[in-house]
Amino acid sequence: MPFLRSAFARGIATLTLDSPHNRNALSTRLVTELREALAAAGRDDRVRAVLLTHTGTTFCAGADLSEPPSASGAAALVALLRSIVELPKPVVARVTGHVRAGGLGLLGACDISAAGRGASFAFTEARLGLAPAVISMPLLPRLDRRAAARYYLTGERFDAAEAARIGLVTMADPEGDADEALAPVLDGLRRGSPQGLAESKRLVTADVLRAFDRDGEPLAALSARLFASEEAREGMTAFLERREPVWARETAPDAGAAGASR
Repeated sequence: MPFLRSAFARGIATLTLDSPHNRNALSTRLVTELREALAAAGRDDRVRAVLLTHTGTTFCAGADLSEPPSASGAAALVALLRSIVELPKPVVARVTGHVRAGGLGLLGACDISAAGRGASFAFTEARLGLAPAVISMPLLPRLDRRAAARYYLTGERFDAAEAARIGLVTMADPEGDADEALAPVLDGLRRGSPQGLAESKRLVTADVLRAFDRDGEPLAALSARLFASEEAREGMTAFLERREPVWARETAPDAGAAGASR
């Protein structure tokens, strides 16, 4: 079964992340299917915009930690995010579930996004011995820098209203329906001409594409190096085993008390 479902209606190509066994994590297969579907939408003259959504209670859990880390995986994520930014058609995200780590990069690459009931967000990389390296290219040109520093470093979870305040999503109604919020947006996109939409998008994505040109290779290399590190192996293993990594145990209250007593 595919990890991505595609549909088309009234000028909108809907791409639905549908990999429930790993909470729509960015596996090699899902990344490949999503890139192929985006390319197909770009070639289809009927398509005015792409709607990216999900099944289940998770939009995207980030990297698939069950797959061996590799430089090719980091490069593939760079290529996926860039393909969203470069697509000559607007890409709109609809979020009604959890978004973690690399999944936030998908939101950053999209042109417009709406978060509704059930949405929550967290940059969890630092807690795993990693960093939000590749996803910073579409995110940092758009995020409030002070908020980015806080959430990159702490890994705190935040809600849809906060995501809108810091620029992660375009609009949010934590208690409402994302489809209602997106209805006038999609209607507006249907009324756009192909040339008008493409050239307007090019104007608002210029800074993001410059970040990809400048930082794509070094950030992919950084991501691959971090994923292969001893600390990241401990962080990812602890996550999969549902336990605290060693560095969290070292700073726990009991550890501090034991150290003070010696």
